[in-house]
Amino acid sequence: MHITQESVIDESIDIMKWALLQSSSDWYNSNLQLQDQMINHNDTEFKQWLDKYKYHDRYPEQTPTFYRKKCLETLSHYEKLLKENSYLLANNIQLVDVAIFPFVRQCAHVDRKWFSSTLPYLDQWLENWIQSELFIRVMSKYDAWELGNNPLYIIF
Repeated sequence: MHITQESVIDESIDIMKWALLQSSSDWYNSNLQLQDQMINHNDTEFKQWLDKYKYHDRYPEQTPTFYRKKCLETLSHYEKLLKENSYLLANNIQLVDVAIFPFVRQCAHVDRKWFSSTLPYLDQWLENWIQSELFIRVMSKYDAWELGNNPLYIIF
């Protein structure tokens, strides 16, 4: 990734990669092509079905069960990977885990009971993320910034 001072980074995944380049993190220095493929699939194919599943009343062309089955095609792949490792591609956190986690979380919250009973490895992975110190720190709520206020700097 080549970034100049004039560059504008507007895609979330590009911002994440840029931030990782600024740090000493090892989240994005192995399985790069596979991570990118999984993230792309998640952000395109899976996301369209997730939106239809979450907001099925806006998409009456199919039933919620149909949309859930379409989500399950991707989630089942994640489930299979997690039978082998603690994280999606290894036993350590990688960018793919962080990038995909919010979408899996959204999907799980549509029907938590179904999700837990159908995808036990993915459910445990999700719970580990939700209970993690990193997630708890990142999800802290702050007052909305208003013009004239000093900036708030947060160190994670």
